[in-house]
Amino acid sequence: MATSHAAPTAGANGSQAKRAMNSKNFGATFAPGFTINVNANKTNNGVAAVANGSGANGRSSAEALLPAPEFTSPAQVRNYCNSLRAAAVTLSIEVAMGAEIMKGVLAAVPDPEGRPFGSRARAAKVARKMQKSADALRDAAKNAAACYSTFQQQYEEEINRVRHRARRPQQPVMNWAQQ
Repeated sequence: MATSHAAPTAGANGSQAKRAMNSKNFGATFAPGFTINVNANKTNNGVAAVANGSGANGRSSAEALLPAPEFTSPAQVRNYCNSLRAAAVTLSIEVAMGAEIMKGVLAAVPDPEGRPFGSRARAAKVARKMQKSADALRDAAKNAAACYSTFQQQYEEEINRVRHRARRPQQPVMNWAQQ
């Protein structure tokens, strides 16, 4: 079986790089199987374009994950905390998956010193930092839920005062006609 010794070119999906990694004569022709995207800002009439990630409503994509931080009612506090919790849980899962994928991709890179399991150890060391980010996002979700719970405990008197005023208990009505 003949293998190609030519340097792999950048394919759309990195398949040529993967073939090079899987060949027995790996050599110095490494091209990673992942893509790095670079955004370049163009200038129009000498004015630089600014890439701020804003959507149609003028808010950035990060701001679109959460409602506006207006805390003028218990419902708004609950909505903000629930939105933060949901976003943090979703991001935590995505980042944890990214860490596992990164570990798998980097483990395929041969160790330069030829140590057994050296590539896996290096990959785990790098991916551990991303896994810590996923753990921090999971903790942020827990703290967002705890925030609303603490809000309810600390402001229970005020919440109940308004709640009872809004829903007055009905007094039993005496029906004199029924005898």
